[in-house]
Amino acid sequence: MDVLRPALININGRLYRRNITKEEHYEEEEEGEEEDLSYMGPPEIEDLAEDETCDAIFIEQTEKGYRCAFDVPSVLYKYIIGKKGETRKRLEFDTKTSISIPKPGVEGQIVVTGSHKAAVSSAVTRLEVLVEGFRKKQPFTHFLSFPLNNSQIQEGFLSFKDEVLQQCSKDHGVEGSIFQNPAKLHLTIGTLALLNDTEVKKACEHLQECQNFIREITEGNPLTLDVTGIEYMNDDPAMVDVLYAKVNVKDKSDKLQVIADRLVEHFVSAGLMVREWDRVKLHATVMNTLFRKDSTVEDTDGPRRQTTSEREAFDARNILKKFGAYRFGEVKLNSVLLSQRYSTDCSGYYTSAGSTNFS
Repeated sequence: MDVLRPALININGRLYRRNITKEEHYEEEEEGEEEDLSYMGPPEIEDLAEDETCDAIFIEQTEKGYRCAFDVPSVLYKYIIGKKGETRKRLEFDTKTSISIPKPGVEGQIVVTGSHKAAVSSAVTRLEVLVEGFRKKQPFTHFLSFPLNNSQIQEGFLSFKDEVLQQCSKDHGVEGSIFQNPAKLHLTIGTLALLNDTEVKKACEHLQECQNFIREITEGNPLTLDVTGIEYMNDDPAMVDVLYAKVNVKDKSDKLQVIADRLVEHFVSAGLMVREWDRVKLHATVMNTLFRKDSTVEDTDGPRRQTTSEREAFDARNILKKFGAYRFGEVKLNSVLLSQRYSTDCSGYYTSAGSTNFS
């Protein structure tokens, strides 16, 4: 990172400058960076004075001074505490406040108390940015998707798999374990790290809020999608990690793309999702080397999840030549799902935490 142009974090309309000061070790992580985060104020205003508080922070006056309580998922407590409590101690010393944190694993509020309102405001501000920085390092737990696992698409996919294995199994890296589970066929819209039940409930509520604009776009009708053709992610067809099916609205409209982009915009604005691209790349994964089984590892829960460096690419040239225009079928899409990662329901699809319909 360029120390003269540090990264900015936007929390509730406030901008912060992130400055890396030193490395620090945390339990359950190999290595972490302890961050000194300074408040920068709104874009059009210069840095706030030290004694200026922010209206977005609710600080109540008590008989002993001032108090502010706010929710933080329990999985993030360790980052506020730090190694041997050093992070919390430093924050308390720097801001002349006291920071109370619930016991590990217990969901609750972090409470900041102090003699001066500005001191409490300063401590809460630093805690918010610290939490936001480490939140972004958490693996995603849920994702928004358009399900494609109707019977016609599943049958088309299984036929595709059988034909590819019959005709291309001698090509490097092509074998059965790298094919998607037909019950999980979907279009990913975006991923979310929801760290407790409160955040899952909040995400479900936001998904329901999106129903109005979705129905305006679809005019209250399902979208008929045509799943035809395959494409690969990288530049070399001889070294492919992901092969996906192409999906288009049958009436040639851009309604599906508009809905996906609007959903991401809404969830990013709500602070529940991080924007990765200007537009959602709608694709249905049919082959992925992350699914590859390692025969040397005993794993009763399915394929071992490999890191990028462990992935063995496959040669997709013959698959693309023979099946480039393969037609998987049609599906009438009528819902957006908020699904839980690594959890499946009785149908084999990812367990749904929430949904909203097109009609």
